[in-house]
Amino acid sequence: MQHDLSNVRNIGIMAHIDAGKTTLTERILFYTGVSHRMGEVHDGAATMDWMVQEQERGITITSAATTCFWRDCRVNIIDTPGHVDFTIEVERSLRVLDGAIAVFTAVEGVEPQSETVWKQAEKYHVPRIAFINKMDRVGADFDAAVKSIREKLGANAVPFQLPIGSQDTFVGMVDLVRMVALRWPDTSLGAEFIEEPIPAELEDEAAMARETLIDALANEDDRITEAFLAGSPVEEEWLRAAGRKASIAQRVVPVFCGAAFKNKGVQPLLDAVADYLPSPAELPPTEGKDPENTAKALHRKPGIADPFCALAFKVQSDPFLGTLTYLRVYSGSIGSGEVALNPRTGKRERIGRLLQMHANKREDLERATEGLIVAAAGLRNVATGDTLCDQKHPIVLEAMTFPEPVIWLSIEPATKVDEDKLTAALTRLQEEDPTFKVRLDKESGQIVMAGMGELHLDIIRDRLQREFKVGCNVGRPQVAYRETISRSAEGEGLVKRQTGGRGQYGHVKLVLTPGARGEGLIVRDEVVGGTIPREFVKPAMDGAREALDVGALAGFPMVDAICTLIGGSFHDVDSSDIAFRIAASMAVQDAAAKATPILLEPIMKLEISSPEEYTGGVIGDLSGRRGSVNRMDARSGVQVIGAEAPLASMFGYATDLRSATQGRASFTMQFHQYAEVPPVISQEIVARFRGY
Repeated sequence: MQHDLSNVRNIGIMAHIDAGKTTLTERILFYTGVSHRMGEVHDGAATMDWMVQEQERGITITSAATTCFWRDCRVNIIDTPGHVDFTIEVERSLRVLDGAIAVFTAVEGVEPQSETVWKQAEKYHVPRIAFINKMDRVGADFDAAVKSIREKLGANAVPFQLPIGSQDTFVGMVDLVRMVALRWPDTSLGAEFIEEPIPAELEDEAAMARETLIDALANEDDRITEAFLAGSPVEEEWLRAAGRKASIAQRVVPVFCGAAFKNKGVQPLLDAVADYLPSPAELPPTEGKDPENTAKALHRKPGIADPFCALAFKVQSDPFLGTLTYLRVYSGSIGSGEVALNPRTGKRERIGRLLQMHANKREDLERATEGLIVAAAGLRNVATGDTLCDQKHPIVLEAMTFPEPVIWLSIEPATKVDEDKLTAALTRLQEEDPTFKVRLDKESGQIVMAGMGELHLDIIRDRLQREFKVGCNVGRPQVAYRETISRSAEGEGLVKRQTGGRGQYGHVKLVLTPGARGEGLIVRDEVVGGTIPREFVKPAMDGAREALDVGALAGFPMVDAICTLIGGSFHDVDSSDIAFRIAASMAVQDAAAKATPILLEPIMKLEISSPEEYTGGVIGDLSGRRGSVNRMDARSGVQVIGAEAPLASMFGYATDLRSATQGRASFTMQFHQYAEVPPVISQEIVARFRGY
């Protein structure tokens, strides 16, 4: 079993939108024999883009898992979306993967979403290899793409290949480990390639590149250093072993190249996955906490000797099986019909069926063992981020953190018949996607749904109508504002009611203090001297948290503040949980009103590619949207403008930009941070939401 585990690779394919992730995955499935024809994204025929919305729009929306075999390795692949609105799919995939292929285009190099997914991979310490794709495109520049990885991502990117030609002359690459040329004829759909001597015009460049590779790996293996200093040949096996060691330790990012759409470079990339990315057996033991004592760390080693534990990283609705829960098994094993513990709920969960997924197709498994990524049917109360473990050996693995939504809109059922169906469908979608939130607006009585962007909510609306057969009407998108405070203030809340019998008494004093931007909310207990009995501290803290969900200015949730309980008083008979909960809520409202509340709005980071002649107009338009330009670069005949602008002013920007540039400019936009709204605009927003 240990030998089998050493031949498993759990990898993800991640990149900016349109870098070619899904096309690359389709080629991998074709060359490994999983599929017998190459599906194309632009035809809506890609195996991994199985959702109707993905096929229509030519984008990946949900991460899809599949399995293939290459050499002696079982490769479990997750193809992730590139669009920032679906960044949750990348986040939860990287949490459970052992390695990743980061795809960059040879023309653009590192793009904004490339930086986002790279940071996500660093957060979970995932080793990466880089693939410079689209070497056949006009403007392709391998060296510039490698340079952008080093400069923008701070990675030690080391080429393990050199391209032979570029743009329309790209035919293959030089393998710097074996020092041979690999050339793809145009007659075999890329299934066959020719090994031949390095072209004479590339010999000097290849020799220099190999020296750079040897220098980068010399510290990993003394034999390499000794051979290099002595002028002796450096063996291929030494370089492979050193490259693997450096890649797993994330000291080096091996770089490869190709053109997935033209079927060139995929097989050497698969070799690189086997050679330079880790198996589950090579990673440190998985760390978790004891559910009864969260200060106590527990570990699970990969292998069947340790008790079963797995992480549920995705929940998906299935029209035939109900709910499918995707699991990454870290240790031990579990079979269909067996029972596992969910420490979050304290309840046992019976595994109905275990499935090996291939996009939206599946095959039954009798047993899921360590290192595998599988789907389980029949789990009732398991959410994204939950741990499943052996009942006798409970453990809680590190959960995932998800970004807060930045945009919302109201939604209502089209008919009375749709009313119950809408509630059920929204609940299902919320279980699937932790970045999608639904709430009932208490003042208007409307259902409000919030997400990561216009596209995100548009896909949700489309799914409601097609998948769940729910008729609905939606309002205009609105910005998800936040509130915070600009100075410290004390607040006091007193509940004192006598009604003849037992009364209600609760008295809370607290302090609200500004927190660091992006810190969120912190509620803490510093009550001393028993002024609030211990049994009433938790209800008081819960009441404070509830009150902080409704800010003092316009009712938006409060963020970046520290709420500290400092004291109060109680009554021996009349004090109760509900009295202290209400008193704390009143104290928060009192303090927030005194603490000079301010409004915050989401600021978006943009990258706009525009022809030179339209640059002035694009910058002028951004200024009119309260935007600021922070950089400009010339790249492949266009100006690339880096800017920041409030989300509130960016609705409809895609249409306006196309009109202003005759359809020749493009842009990407992603959430950057929350920042204070200018006072005049803040007054308008507060007046609008307060209804006066």
